[in-house]
Amino acid sequence: MAEEAPAERGLRVRAATQDASGLQDSLFSSESDNSLYFTYSGQSNTLEVRDLSYQVDMASQVPWFEQLAQFKMPWTTHKDSCELGIQNLSFKVRSGQMLAIIGSSGCGRSSLLDVITGRGHGKMKSGQIWINGQPSTPQLVRKSVAHVRQHDQLLPNLTVRETLAFVAQLRLPRTFSQAQRDKRVDDVIAELRLRQCADTCVGNTYVRGVSGGERRRVSIGVQLLWNPGILILDEPTSGLDSFTAHNLVKTLSRLAKGNRLVLISLHQPRSDIFRLFDLVLLMTSGTTIYLGAAKHMVQYFTAVGYPCPRFSNPADFYVDLTSIDRRSIEREAAARERAQALAALFREKVCGFDDCLWRAEAQELGVGAGAERLALPVPQSNADHLSTPTKLPGPVQQFTTLIRRQISNDFRDLPTLLIHGAEACLMSLVIGFLYYGHGAIKLSFMDTAALLFMIGALIPFNVILDVIAKCHSERAMLYYELEDGLYTAGPYFFAKILGELPEHCAYIIIYGMPTYWLANLRPGPEPFLLHFLLVWLVVFCCRIMALCAAALLPTFHMSSFFGNALYNSFYLTGGFMISLDNLWTVPAWISKVSFLRWCFEGLMQIQFKGQTFDLAVGNLTIPVRGDIILSTMHLDSYPLYAIYFIVISISVGFVALYYVSLKFIKQKSSQDW
Repeated sequence: MAEEAPAERGLRVRAATQDASGLQDSLFSSESDNSLYFTYSGQSNTLEVRDLSYQVDMASQVPWFEQLAQFKMPWTTHKDSCELGIQNLSFKVRSGQMLAIIGSSGCGRSSLLDVITGRGHGKMKSGQIWINGQPSTPQLVRKSVAHVRQHDQLLPNLTVRETLAFVAQLRLPRTFSQAQRDKRVDDVIAELRLRQCADTCVGNTYVRGVSGGERRRVSIGVQLLWNPGILILDEPTSGLDSFTAHNLVKTLSRLAKGNRLVLISLHQPRSDIFRLFDLVLLMTSGTTIYLGAAKHMVQYFTAVGYPCPRFSNPADFYVDLTSIDRRSIEREAAARERAQALAALFREKVCGFDDCLWRAEAQELGVGAGAERLALPVPQSNADHLSTPTKLPGPVQQFTTLIRRQISNDFRDLPTLLIHGAEACLMSLVIGFLYYGHGAIKLSFMDTAALLFMIGALIPFNVILDVIAKCHSERAMLYYELEDGLYTAGPYFFAKILGELPEHCAYIIIYGMPTYWLANLRPGPEPFLLHFLLVWLVVFCCRIMALCAAALLPTFHMSSFFGNALYNSFYLTGGFMISLDNLWTVPAWISKVSFLRWCFEGLMQIQFKGQTFDLAVGNLTIPVRGDIILSTMHLDSYPLYAIYFIVISISVGFVALYYVSLKFIKQKSSQDW
């Protein structure tokens, strides 16, 4: 048999390669359509980092309550708490390119993203960041850069389309019509390939919804809605399987083709994901080991004496090559020496280039750098649709959107609503039947007083933990949305308070009505309405107190401890456990702001004031006026209308404290510390 000619062998190898490529495209069929539904029509964006050196403040990463747990004062400064996170980093990328930052843990990926997005907790020793030829400012970053965090923060009971639609109401300019907003949502859904799950709930750990990859795409869509020119993603493939991760990165590659600048950080991408990158920045210990085209990375390292073994993933091999081995002092020293040598060699090779990108030989590339990708032209018909005026929705529209979003999410959580309703109904029936069955015989005075105190004290206690747990489950999302400028604290504050009123009213009705009639309390519509209104106000006041506890303190455990401690102090000084005239100075002052004390005093006045009550003394039954009993217990210090005014004033005080907490305390979730 004749020997195969080299040309024929080359044709056969290329054909096999094409077949393998076609097989891979068929495997990833959901991404085989490379058409662009959503492009960026603004000016070409440029992100430039010049000689950046950045120190990470390690002390600021430890929250104050953990410092107290370690017997350290939070205000104590530590001069040696700063570590050098980035050293002399420079690069320049433009629209149409996707830059992937790779490296081992602790290489400086997160620090770099924090500095670019203006969310770093350290100190820039030197260098500058320029966006579109201007020095970076918080206003410029908020206008030009979209940041997709590593963890998804989405409401679980809304569908994908509703999630994007509510964000469109908040983020798109007020000049957009509803048809334009709907069109923008449809474009994003089409671009991110979310049509098949557009009407599926987002879900979370406890609520079944879309898959992990689809949820990550929804998080990208939330940022993509306002059509940013620069898209930054922190570990977008974290927690995803390899197939889903490939599809996601291919989506990001397509977004870069739409005239965007895409910057992502990854740990060690698999080989088919690595081939999707335009540019790669390989870092170790905050220094640059390689920055250039992904397809020329192997060529560069081969030229400097580190060829990639056959059938190996270049990303895996070179990340391992530059990682710091800390298993022994000798290994660590050798690894650092090798990394420093590679970093110095790279700086020498790119010192003559303005963008600090390594370039292969011109005859191998064919055209210039070869890493730049031309952005596709924007159809003229989309120019008006994709324009981005600067006037965003005002506070009123933000409030209406937030309250609709909250009510939609809350009232679809049927298990929680049913549990709360069953809890209120069960408590009401248990208390009511406990005091039921006396017929014409009235309850004794002490039994009635105990019943009234329980009515005002038991239901608020159950409300505290529910409200605090719900607030902390939404706290991370609130922090990120406030940080992104999606809305301000004022609209959220009013939406949070008013959005819970329907559930609050239903809860009080289910709890209050059966108990009142089963226990045979004072009949008549007027006493019942006064009774119901006072219980409604007290439970509302307790809800606001729980909101304050959740907003003031950074963790669920601290908030629940503070809320329960405050509630117990109000409970003990409520006038039933101990007489008000027997309290010493501090509890006496606490009782003045105890809504449970004023609730008990008000309910007692509604039940006994102006009534005659039979008091049993031995074998004698003495009719006693209720006013005398109230005076004996010091529960008639204020008239009934003043009690309502006092409870409302306490509620207003908690409302003001809640607003101040939202306005001036960063609502950073405990899971992000």
